[in-house]
Amino acid sequence: MVGEEQSSNLNKLPDWARQIYEKHGSPNLKNTVDVFHGPLIDRRYGLRKDDLVEIIIDNRVLKNGESNRIGGMLIGTSRNSVDILDNNGDFRAISRDVIIEIKLVIHMRRTYLEDEELLKFEKEDIKRRTNVQEMAEKQAEGRIDSHIWD
Repeated sequence: MVGEEQSSNLNKLPDWARQIYEKHGSPNLKNTVDVFHGPLIDRRYGLRKDDLVEIIIDNRVLKNGESNRIGGMLIGTSRNSVDILDNNGDFRAISRDVIIEIKLVIHMRRTYLEDEELLKFEKEDIKRRTNVQEMAEKQAEGRIDSHIWD
C-alpha cells in the first residue's frame, strides 16, 4: 500500500521534479513525509536539504517575460537567501525579500535527526571548521601568545 502511495505521489510531480528525482537514483521516499498530527515527539515537518521546492517570486523584481516560478532542489538557507539548484542545473541564491511563497514539492531526505548521512556530514564539518579556526589563529598577526610552545 505504501508503494502505491509513493507511486501516486511521484505521478503528481512536475516534469522538472521527476527529472531531478530520477537523477538522484529514484530513492525510496516512504520515510520522508511530513507528520503534523499525533504525539509531539513524532511530528516532523519543514524544509530539508535536498527537498524539491517551487518558489514563487514577486513580479515586481522580474524582467519582462520571466516566469515568477522557479523549481529546483533546496541546497540551503541563510538569513538573507534561499539557495537552490534549479531545474536547469544552475545554482541560484534567491533573496528572501522577493519570495512570496515556497511550495514543497517532495522531500528527498529524512528529517534532520533521522538522517545519518547528514549528521555525519555535520560532525565532519564541525571538525573542519575547528581546524580552520585553529590555523587562522596561529597565522594571525599581532598574536600575544608567542610565549606558548607549538
